[in-house]
Amino acid sequence: MKIPMSGPDLTDSDRSAIISVSQTNHLSIGPRIEAFEREMARYNNLPHAAGVSSGTSGLHLAVIAAGVEEGDIVLTTPFSFISSASCILYERGFPVFVDVDKKTGNIDPALLEEAVETLVSGGPAEKRARVLPPALRGMKVARKKIKAVLPVDVFGQPADMDAIVTVARKYGLAVIEDSCEAIGAEYKVRKAGTLGDVGIFAFYPNKQMPTGEGGMLVTGRKEWDALFRSLRNQGRDEFNAWLNHTRLGYNYRMDELSAALGLAQLQRIEELLYKRDRVASWYNEILGGSELVEIPYIADTTTRMSWFVYVVKLNPQFDRDRVMRSLEERGIPSRPYFSPIHLQPFYKEKFGYRRGDFPVAERLGDISLAVP
Repeated sequence: MKIPMSGPDLTDSDRSAIISVSQTNHLSIGPRIEAFEREMARYNNLPHAAGVSSGTSGLHLAVIAAGVEEGDIVLTTPFSFISSASCILYERGFPVFVDVDKKTGNIDPALLEEAVETLVSGGPAEKRARVLPPALRGMKVARKKIKAVLPVDVFGQPADMDAIVTVARKYGLAVIEDSCEAIGAEYKVRKAGTLGDVGIFAFYPNKQMPTGEGGMLVTGRKEWDALFRSLRNQGRDEFNAWLNHTRLGYNYRMDELSAALGLAQLQRIEELLYKRDRVASWYNEILGGSELVEIPYIADTTTRMSWFVYVVKLNPQFDRDRVMRSLEERGIPSRPYFSPIHLQPFYKEKFGYRRGDFPVAERLGDISLAVP
């Protein structure tokens, strides 16, 4: 027996939605993407939604909308999939990491405020050095260079967004909510992805609502939505004549096949989230009293969890690699989630990070294990 780590939940109606597109002349920029965007906006109680080719491309466009340019700073988490930091580098900005809450793995709002205050005030050189990446610790940071905060809703659990937004508004920073793992999750009965200036969702095959490839930006800011639509389509604005381009843009469009599947999946979103929640409840029931693992912690502010992955914290006395091999021998895959971004080879080489810089994220990276 071989159990898959994850897989899309597709029905005949989902497949029919894809086939129906193949029988039309619209494979891109057609009625399906318009309908998908309209329904995603409605689902998230926001006026605007823009489909893109991936969650990563959505994050990139959000960074541009936030005004991030060369040498600007965005504060974010080291405990995430790498794209939440790399999207900042695309615009030659600097991701400045803030350690995470040991229970949820989400960015720690108290440490975030401390980091922002240190950078904004200039702070003592020694304290400022602890905030900036090692390779940048001699750099003087102008107040205007601090542009945004980019929290991540790790594993489908919303970050503590009220506290994060309070810090951001205090210092005039944009808030980019990476909800790529958290569609349908709720923070104090408000949907994840709707709590900052823009939220980003992703629809990769292992996500709760897959379209194959694809992503979506949702926002209440009309001018940002217009910018997203231009940037995703090679910089063309609505009023541009054929092959005229207002700004530098990208080929970040979502195709009609993906949009059709996304629209069909969105109609089943409650069923899809329920199924994942049911599996998580089975794990909780069976593993709740285990000495081997600690089951996922759900914060009081999380009024609905959206299970992207089910991640346990392994008792440190057990060797994780050995546990993974033992599971594999039984046909059960598992994955370490996450290896902290600052310890990835590229980030170590570029910024001089080393082990010990973010101890909570590192400990979580050492003991966390995702199961099917």
